[in-house]
Amino acid sequence: MRIFGASVLLCAGTALAACGGGGNGGSSPAPTPATSTVPPTAPSGAPPGTASSLRGKTIVIDPGHNGGNEAHPEVINKKVFIGNGYKPCNTTGTSTGQGYPEHAFTWDVANRLAAVLRAQGAEVSLTRKNDTGVGPCVTTRAEIANRLRADAVVSIHADGAEPSGHGFHVIEPEPVGRNAGIVQPSGRLGTALRDAYRSGTGMPPATYVGRDGLDRRDDLGGLNMSTVPAVFIECGNMQNAGDAAKISSAAFRQRMADAMASGVGNFLH
Repeated sequence: MRIFGASVLLCAGTALAACGGGGNGGSSPAPTPATSTVPPTAPSGAPPGTASSLRGKTIVIDPGHNGGNEAHPEVINKKVFIGNGYKPCNTTGTSTGQGYPEHAFTWDVANRLAAVLRAQGAEVSLTRKNDTGVGPCVTTRAEIANRLRADAVVSIHADGAEPSGHGFHVIEPEPVGRNAGIVQPSGRLGTALRDAYRSGTGMPPATYVGRDGLDRRDDLGGLNMSTVPAVFIECGNMQNAGDAAKISSAAFRQRMADAMASGVGNFLH
């Protein structure tokens, strides 16, 4: 998530703010009915005959940001140690030009993804319980997955880059100390997720960052503090009109979730 306002950055540098997301410098209008964030009660795209294909696997889904973050800068601006420095606890995220906020998008897709994975037998936990709270800090999100000894962690985001840029990318960790042992499996998870997302959604790799849909970073607390395989996915650029239209479509968000589930399943099999 890239920043175009005065909101605080979770990650190092002002050009890249994935994993803590960027703010849009103001309040985010409520999504229209066409961009409802009510999660589905059952998966619409779960592959047939796979009810137990992920049985015994523990998967943690991290929906980026939270709906109450913008109103509580005193909480999310507090610095936390991310392994190689200090960053804000969390950030507000970005939004589409039509006012669909990133935190609502990530919450919706996370619940869709959880429904598909649970239908395949996986134990699935989310790092936040709703879309109206504050935080939790990126370090707490990582600790949730570490405590559960998750087999895979997917942190869901959408970027806020220049409008001319489009496409998705998956972010893998660089070794910073405690996460050194999970860099290699995280790379395999990232590649599996990239391949499935590109195939399942038809979206191209990002034109403005990374290489062939993959990027590696050492400034994201959720990756630096992880002791289990973990990646971030920037599902598209909310500032790009074409990507924003897909992100704002409930049907396309289900395609995103189905594709992510395929990628996680491919990694775990």
